Amino acid sequence: MESAAPHRVVVVGGGFGGVQAVRKLRRAPVEITLIDRRNFHLFQPLVYQVATGALSAGEIASPLRAIFKRDENVRVLLGEVTDFDLTGKRVLLDRLPDGGGPREIPYDSLIVGAGSSYSYFGHDEWRPLAPDVKSLESALEVRRRILTAFEAAESEQDPDRRAAWLTFLVVGAGPTGVELAGQIGEIARDTLRRDFRTIDTRTARILLVEMADRVLPQFPPGLSEKAARSLERIGVTPLLERTVVEIDEESATLRGVSGASERILAQTVAWAAGVVASELAARLAAQAGTGVDRAGRVAVGPDLTLPGHPEVIALGDMVQVHDAEGTPTRLPGLAPVAMQQGRYAARAIRDRLGGRQPPPFHYRDKGNLATIGRAKAVADIKGLHLSGLLAWVTWLLVHLFYLIGFQNRLLVFIRWTLSFVTRGRGARLITATEPP
Repeated sequence: MESAAPHRVVVVGGGFGGVQAVRKLRRAPVEITLIDRRNFHLFQPLVYQVATGALSAGEIASPLRAIFKRDENVRVLLGEVTDFDLTGKRVLLDRLPDGGGPREIPYDSLIVGAGSSYSYFGHDEWRPLAPDVKSLESALEVRRRILTAFEAAESEQDPDRRAAWLTFLVVGAGPTGVELAGQIGEIARDTLRRDFRTIDTRTARILLVEMADRVLPQFPPGLSEKAARSLERIGVTPLLERTVVEIDEESATLRGVSGASERILAQTVAWAAGVVASELAARLAAQAGTGVDRAGRVAVGPDLTLPGHPEVIALGDMVQVHDAEGTPTRLPGLAPVAMQQGRYAARAIRDRLGGRQPPPFHYRDKGNLATIGRAKAVADIKGLHLSGLLAWVTWLLVHLFYLIGFQNRLLVFIRWTLSFVTRGRGARLITATEPP
């Protein structure tokens, strides 16, 4: 008598949620196919450090095949998921590396963690003018622009144009925007201080634009105030209650709450404001006959399953979780949420294979962290508010702990140690002459 075919699990997305789901399923009696359009897992909380030369790309990314090379039941596919056939239980793939046409991957259980991208609030034409720090490719472009700006200022003879080259504008004062602006401030005041002969890099203006009335609006007000003071001490100027209304190749125009507009000459603009769910959320919603919210997220139940499709679990930034009464549950768009949901998805599949009904997903909030600069950070950990050196050390340890791969942890630790001692940055390379 032939044994039954193994349960087929397809995981879309090699981000935090997808990797955690596969890790927790690799000992289960299932056959796993992990699909991603990149061949690596990216540790997104540290992407801004690649954009500012503090770390190299390979130190925060791990090849997916290397992560699962010892797991015989895990297959990794490089390709882009274009759609789903929920009725036929198939995932539709395209843009395969062999140049072949569309392909279908069957599944018994489907986990989708396709993530999100930054939202330009209906102005996608700004994307090439103000690259984000969400992907590795765009982070390298931001690094190119930051370093090129200092080089251009060194050779620029017109004072006004030189000032524009030395003006850096970061849109969005959430953790990523604050961390990016703080790093640019340290580059200008510490790292490059003795590298140039014509310009004084310490005169650079770093402007942090935020539509709310304080930086880090998701943190308690007291920590936001401390973060703002720390930013100002390293040369970052927060521009609060302002909205970007126009960006061109030489400037950005801001509008305040009074309605007055201000045009700021800045050759370098980086984007870290707002997120929109992956397009695959809308694909799932269309297949399930539901809609998406304003951020493009698909609604899922308390067990993270798609309505009418208990075999489909969606997670991370692309979903809006609802409780048993249908009320939306507010969850932060953080890596720990996706990681816990990935582990939950794996446990739910194992429970169902064992004939058990999984309990609803419950997020354990372990706190919030943001670093501002050298020995400067803020932390909100279960009501415990930390700032300064203690919060900074906490931030370092947490990020090292969650970084995938011993080699990457060791390299990042060494890099951070050298940077702290020397105030230098080892990845200050201009590796492209024009945007990709």
